[in-house]
Amino acid sequence: MFKLLAAALLLTAIVTAAVPAKNRVLVLLESPTLKQSHSIYLKSLEDRGFQVTLKRADDANLALIKFGEFVYDHLIVFAPGVNDFGGSLNVAEISNFIDRGGNVLVAGSSKLGDAIRELSTENGFEFDEEPTSVIDHHNYDATLDSGDHTTIIVDSKNLIKAKLITGNYASFGPILYRGISLISSASNKLKLDVLTGSTTAYSFTPKKAVNEYPAAIGRSTVLVGALQARNNARVVITGSIDMFSDEFINANVAKAGAKPTKAGNGEFVKALTKWVFQEVGVLRVKSVTHHKVGESKPPREYTITEDVEYAIEIEELREGKWVPYDAKDIQLEFVRIDPFVRTYLKGSNGKFKTVFKLPDVYGVFKFLVDYRRIGYTHLFDVQQVSVRPLVHTQYERFLRSAYPYYVSSISMMAGVFLFSFVFLYFREPTKVVTTTTTETKKIK
Repeated sequence: MFKLLAAALLLTAIVTAAVPAKNRVLVLLESPTLKQSHSIYLKSLEDRGFQVTLKRADDANLALIKFGEFVYDHLIVFAPGVNDFGGSLNVAEISNFIDRGGNVLVAGSSKLGDAIRELSTENGFEFDEEPTSVIDHHNYDATLDSGDHTTIIVDSKNLIKAKLITGNYASFGPILYRGISLISSASNKLKLDVLTGSTTAYSFTPKKAVNEYPAAIGRSTVLVGALQARNNARVVITGSIDMFSDEFINANVAKAGAKPTKAGNGEFVKALTKWVFQEVGVLRVKSVTHHKVGESKPPREYTITEDVEYAIEIEELREGKWVPYDAKDIQLEFVRIDPFVRTYLKGSNGKFKTVFKLPDVYGVFKFLVDYRRIGYTHLFDVQQVSVRPLVHTQYERFLRSAYPYYVSSISMMAGVFLFSFVFLYFREPTKVVTTTTTETKKIK
């Protein structure tokens, strides 16, 4: 018995060890020097429990998927100038990786290779032409800038108002940025402009006369873009690899004529990475129930105009644990082809419910919760039910609204009865004819 139990425990341990972890990160580097220049950022990943694997972007053994299974769960590309990835890795495989739920973070620079350009285009963003950079003559760092005003200072007010993506942007300082501009596609409804340039920023070649209209100017200059796919996979693309560097994270922002302040790059890139690796903003449905009011189990089918109670329990991932989700804007739709009922769900501690009356229409319906909020994963739940009409024994015998018709019918029957009685039993009085004797004789 003891041997059998030991064998079972050993088998369980082997199976558990064989299950791939969800924290494996592959970091592709353009040169080995990035290990030192970006050590703070890479160490922050390890401190949060990620298994970080550093490889050259042209490594001959690169692969994201082997034998139909993920080798890594997340991908970071710190290789702006690469034209072709090594091994089996290419833009098509990265796109397949995203389609299957993988998360990707890409950082570029003013010198871009074809691989990074193609990858960004696949995800709804385009980099400006080489060798352009984002320039701002009014907001630049007086210490780190080389004189071209390409090391720009971006205020937190230019961040998207979504703390799940950017963190508590009101608490950290301005962000240092040096690199190329992104141009977002207006046709892509899934993209997010996370960080944009100031109104005085523009994208152009440094030290060159501006003799044509720049490709991006002002708030249309996208510095950091994000995308959440329909399968909830997340992608972040930025034109500045220096934004993640130790130099920028430890820097004191020295704007001309202003007092130096601590740069907010450290907090910003940490919050951005937490979002793209789905450490925050992840929702799931724990349970769904629906039944008639006064009952506890769902029926085989509902009947029109019945009162129904619907409840859903939603959880949010926080600090690696599932906790009840709190919100006041979750809606329920009762849909056949179009919604017949749309109502808000009320509740607390992650449990939301409502009571409503079914429409006076029968057919196949769905309880539908389609919850989309910036920063959160797409929450979608469907419960299909049948709604039948009343059987003949369930209809009301007398309808209050039909009383005038009842009265008219009864009065009509009474009138026919009276008419028939009069017609059958009423007789006219007979007339008595008197004749004289003379007339009688004449008649004889």
